[in-house]
Formats: sequence, C-alpha cells, structure tokens
Amino acid sequence: MDSSKDKIKEMVRESYTKVARSDECGCSRDCCGDLPNPVDILDLGKKLDYTDDQLAIGLGKANLGLGCGNPVTVADLNPGETVLDLGSGAGFDAFLAAKSVGPGGQVIGVDMTPEMITKAKKNAEKLHVSNV
Repeated sequence: MDSSKDKIKEMVRESYTKVARSDECGCSRDCCGDLPNPVDILDLGKKLDYTDDQLAIGLGKANLGLGCGNPVTVADLNPGETVLDLGSGAGFDAFLAAKSVGPGGQVIGVDMTPEMITKAKKNAEKLHVSNV
C-alpha cells in the first residue's frame, strides 16, 4: 500500500482513538465545519434527523457526534433482520438498529479502531443491549 495512504489511515485511527478515550463529543469546528464549540449533541442530532427518543438512547454514552446522518431511519429495518454497521464507532447507530430488529435480530458493529470497539462493548453493557 502507498505510504501516503498508510499515513492517512493512521491519522484517522489516531483521531478516533483520541475521541474514544475522551468523555466528550467527537465533533468540533475542526471536523464538522461551522458549528459552535462545544457542540450541542442534541442539536446536532436533530439536524441529522434523529428523533428525541433516538437521541436519548445514546446520550453521554454512545452518541459521540461523529455521524453524518440517521441511517437507521432510512434503512427501514424489520424485526428479525441482521444489520452490519461499518464504522460503528461507540455503537450509537448499532444500538438504534438493535432496537429496530428486536431480540430476534442481530447487529454486527465493525470499526477500525480497537478503542472504539471497546467503548461500544462497554456502552452495550450500560444500555443493556444484548443483540449487538
């Protein structure tokens, strides 16, 4: 692989590792454009078409403000389905999907950052989500 591609991957990995280790929102002016600093996660979530009920699920745990939309609403998920969440981060969308597919369904979260996977596992325990 080209060394510049490796450097970019490593920079992204380092950035997300820093967010995973922090207790704060991951979104800032630096990465998300013209936003107030600090970012109001609820306001940002509403701008990305998340409902109040959806935002309440991950508040302070899984919702790090790193998403770019609400894929769960668009996906039209049904009970019993299996979902693959690529770039799942701390698990926010995966947990929303888990609620949609119910106990008979399953959500598989994949992330390139081991620290995000660890954070997602801890969040699943805190939120009592067992099908992720």
